Amino acid sequence: MAKPNYSFEKRQRELAKKKKKEEKEKEKADRKAAGVTESEPSLDQSDAAVDVAPTVGSSVG
Repeated sequence: MAKPNYSFEKRQRELAKKKKKEEKEKEKADRKAAGVTESEPSLDQSDAAVDVAPTVGSSVG
């Protein structure tokens, strides 16, 4: 029986992790670039709505 090549398996896992991390960073950068131009005003509105909701819930409880 052939012995397993652990170095090769480890290298493949490392390459897969690196590729996944790079893709994630690219997607994050794309979202950030798109978000700065389009989503920034809507984020302010959603933050205000989120801040109001817990305050109302806290005073009731």
